[in-house]
Amino acid sequence: MSNTIWSVDEHLEDVLAAVAPLEPIELQLPDAQGCVLVEDVTVPLALPPFDNSSMDGYAVRVADVAGASEEFPAVLTVIGDVAAGSGALLSVGPGEAARIMTGAPLPPGAEAVVPVEWTDGGTGGGAATGMRAASGAPEGASGEVRVHRPAEARAHVRAAGSDVRAGDLALAAGTLLGPPQIGLLAAIGRGTVKVRPRPRVVVLSTGSELVQPGEKLAEGQIYDSNSFALAAAARDAGAIAYRVGAVTDDAETLRATIEDQLIRADLLVTTGGVSVGAYDVVKEALSSVGDEDEPGSGIDFRKLAMQPGKPQGFGSIGPDHTPLLALPGNPVSAYVSFELFVRPAIRTLMGLPDVHRPRARAALRSDKALTSPAARRQFLRGSHDPEQEAVTPVGGSGSHLIAALAQADCLIVIPEDVTSVEPGSEVEVVLLG
Repeated sequence: MSNTIWSVDEHLEDVLAAVAPLEPIELQLPDAQGCVLVEDVTVPLALPPFDNSSMDGYAVRVADVAGASEEFPAVLTVIGDVAAGSGALLSVGPGEAARIMTGAPLPPGAEAVVPVEWTDGGTGGGAATGMRAASGAPEGASGEVRVHRPAEARAHVRAAGSDVRAGDLALAAGTLLGPPQIGLLAAIGRGTVKVRPRPRVVVLSTGSELVQPGEKLAEGQIYDSNSFALAAAARDAGAIAYRVGAVTDDAETLRATIEDQLIRADLLVTTGGVSVGAYDVVKEALSSVGDEDEPGSGIDFRKLAMQPGKPQGFGSIGPDHTPLLALPGNPVSAYVSFELFVRPAIRTLMGLPDVHRPRARAALRSDKALTSPAARRQFLRGSHDPEQEAVTPVGGSGSHLIAALAQADCLIVIPEDVTSVEPGSEVEVVLLG
């Protein structure tokens, strides 16, 4: 470890230079959710594939219902039912109508659909309020129907190809697959799709003082919140997260645990044990793990010109040179470090074009000037008001104040060369929403 002080940007650049997008794999649709598409997907068949009805009602010829009114209804002979999924179709001739359900194909001869509410529903009474199931409708699909209103050509008909046409681009490479995209892929008949898989991130917290939530605390112990917060943050970034509860402050145990986890990790994140104390076990365990045959591998421990989050470790480990980021143990330092360094690494592994959180400019709302150490980039928790384009600091500047973090939805960035920010000044914010 040298005495060089690294900037936030230099460290981020090194981290991102060392992670490459994961190799694409073919996945079933349910497994592809949250993944990035690596191929353009074109539409093999038009949607909808046939002209179909957008209403429950009657398929009719336009001429037969021209001039129809409640006083002088058009009386048509009902020749049968067309249900969604119908194969063999009836043909509608002059003076005829077919009962049709929403989504059912428009039968030959028919030019429009009259909603059932515009008719007597075949009961010979007043206006119908809905369509009865064929089994429970004595008038069924026979007899006569009175139509009380005219319909123009193609009324209530969804044209074949009105959603997408065969040969259209359905989804472009680089698209993140969310629920609507998964739905579209299914609708055009794609059962599998080629994507970059979601990265597998193992989060490991260290510290003999840490106890798992739900257990009893003894003297001098605290609950392990970091592994939960960071595993949740990794999941939120799009990864599959594996949380390894607190590992005691023993270098051998930690090294063995990390080696065990390599099998299921595309990225390892540790928290705690990286500063300069006598028990900074992560540093002790990892400072000697470089691969002899790999120049530049191993874990480099650095001091960054930032607050919180000054001590950081970064490198690669194991036979596959799995990237590892060693974050500080302070809950707020760990979370801020995650947002700045780990999240962009996860998004890079996913192959996303934009790996960073959105940023905005906002006016500082506070009672007094904010101070910031010289030559450090400070990240303060804040609450952002997009309507007013303003931001209010939340909680104090202590890096252990986890309660304030839960109230914050952004980080206020105070640059290295600024030591004081007056109320009303414009600041940059990183939006965490």
